[in-house]
Amino acid sequence: MTRRFRLATLGLLLIAAAPARAKVIEDVVDLPVRVVSGKGETIEQTIKLTIFRDDARARAPYLIINHGRAVSADERAAFGRARFGDRAREFVAMGFVVLLPTRVGYGVSGGPDVEDSGECRARNYPPAYEAAAEQTRRAIDYARRLAYVDAGHGVVLGQSFGGATALAVAAKNIPGVKAAVNFAGGGGGNPKTRPANPCGDDRLRALFASYGKAARISTLWLYSENDQFFGVEKPKQWFEAFRASGGRGEFVTLPRFEPDGHRSFNGNPGAWRSTVDAFLRQTMGSALRP
Repeated sequence: MTRRFRLATLGLLLIAAAPARAKVIEDVVDLPVRVVSGKGETIEQTIKLTIFRDDARARAPYLIINHGRAVSADERAAFGRARFGDRAREFVAMGFVVLLPTRVGYGVSGGPDVEDSGECRARNYPPAYEAAAEQTRRAIDYARRLAYVDAGHGVVLGQSFGGATALAVAAKNIPGVKAAVNFAGGGGGNPKTRPANPCGDDRLRALFASYGKAARISTLWLYSENDQFFGVEKPKQWFEAFRASGGRGEFVTLPRFEPDGHRSFNGNPGAWRSTVDAFLRQTMGSALRP
């Protein structure tokens, strides 16, 4: 057998042994939800739920990504559909089925603003995050019924308002939810009128303390040095209140990302990818495999 023939044969064997390249599938479904607004109104409607998965894994753990909250009503109406396409595909490549709800009051889902927490001087945060958390619970319930989802292993992740929502869900200790990842979570921020000085900071600190008292899963908090919505010192205080009440977590300060580090989740993944990867692999264990 010649050397060239041996090399050609080896190449064919390697190609045959390599797994077929997985195709990423994107689906959109209508998810019925029922939420109560801060005004006590009960809203029943459907929201759009986007699902990313590959066609190679028979079953995979799931990861929920919750979007943030735009400052103005016009921006919320023009939101479109929650996708985070590049980030979603990265988590699919890691081994997850990724689900992204477009919540009530945003973009293609429409409906009233159930996450309004009131005027700056008198913010009422708990009902706003409860409304978002209830929609997340419905997404989790839906995911657990899918044949290609490992119902016993899930993660909730979110950015900005969605990051705080991830902690609200963590406090519910939903069976199968193993971890929560909070990217720049909080509320009441406005980089134009109140940079790094969110409304009701003391109320947010009390809210996160209440989540820490209830939550029993691991959490990861990530905030940039130049977050124009919340700054970095106030989130550290929220985190310490969470931990002092019994919550389990790690706080990571991300580098500056100009002009606003608040958008590091989607805009600067290189700053956090290795940290989040290690956290997810540690908390998910053998459920997260190639």
